Amino acid sequence: MSRLTTFSSPFLLGFDDIERVLDRVSKAANDGYPPYNIERLSADPGRGDVLRITLAVAGFTRDQLEITLEESQLVIRGRQSEDDSGRQFLHRGIAARQFQRTFVLAEGIEIKTAELKDGLLSIDLVRPEPERIVRKIDITARD
Repeated sequence: MSRLTTFSSPFLLGFDDIERVLDRVSKAANDGYPPYNIERLSADPGRGDVLRITLAVAGFTRDQLEITLEESQLVIRGRQSEDDSGRQFLHRGIAARQFQRTFVLAEGIEIKTAELKDGLLSIDLVRPEPERIVRKIDITARD
């Protein structure tokens, strides 16, 4: 028995990948660390929307953070090591953590900048205005 979904409509052709992306995103959305914001900044004239992703990464240095673009996914990883050489904790409430946060980007979105300041990692993205393309398709007659 096949599963019926929103993208099963015969009028939506070639959207199989979107369904897989939505499944992947819904599974990753349950992880709440690190907390993040996504905001729309004022648009650059003629360039489209500017989006900013801000992650709270207090305790991470620039060398412990990695940002990669893997196909259409923006992947942010943080790795801290448990280097306790010579340290004796009376209470340990701050654990060295690792994380991976993934954002699926629409086609055409460009990464503009990434900045780490005061424990906040900000990544600016530009979503260009799409070109409106109208193309006429010739019809051939066969007898």
